[in-house]
Amino acid sequence: MAPRVLTVVFEILLTALLAAAPVQAQIRERSVPPPDSQKKLPEPPAKLPKVGADKTRGLDFLFGALKVAPDDASARHVEARIWAQWSQTSSDTTALLMSRAKTAMEAKQVDVALKLLTAVVKLRPDYIEGWNRRATIYYLQNDYTQSLQDIEQVLVREPRHFGALAGLGMIMQELGDDKRALDAFRKALAVNPRLEKVPDLVKTLTEKVEGRDI
Repeated sequence: MAPRVLTVVFEILLTALLAAAPVQAQIRERSVPPPDSQKKLPEPPAKLPKVGADKTRGLDFLFGALKVAPDDASARHVEARIWAQWSQTSSDTTALLMSRAKTAMEAKQVDVALKLLTAVVKLRPDYIEGWNRRATIYYLQNDYTQSLQDIEQVLVREPRHFGALAGLGMIMQELGDDKRALDAFRKALAVNPRLEKVPDLVKTLTEKVEGRDI
């Protein structure tokens, strides 16, 4: 009984602290350069569908449907349902932290968003979207070391996470490792054949890595 009480107390205290976060952030936030507008990773749609019946069918069903989607519109529909599954959490505190992190990013309070997402991964390390969102922020800030560490955490828990795989490919490409970038992009496409821009990247890198004349 005691551990459960401590958990409840922790979540209440954390929620209370978060209520003051925006005000404190305006006072203490250090200057952070704006993210590169050209950096674009696969991300969940602004409005996610309700999980509903998908929860009983599970992600395996959805990934199967994604591979055979007949057109882009159908693929986007299935993608949104997969993102909804990944984003779902039974923890009200985690949901609150994720919501505040999103608000902080929209307000360009990057340090605040990072602190909130760090709280998420500490509180719920098996919640992959906490790791994925933090990896995205690190990527946008060109902190590839931290981003790669978080991507690893995502892929250990969900090897089919096409967003993380695409992010891995982009980082490898920017680091000049075209071979590993190509491998990551191919894995992302194997999971989600209709990822935007990735097929073109695969084509370009294939010619660069494997198509050189000897």
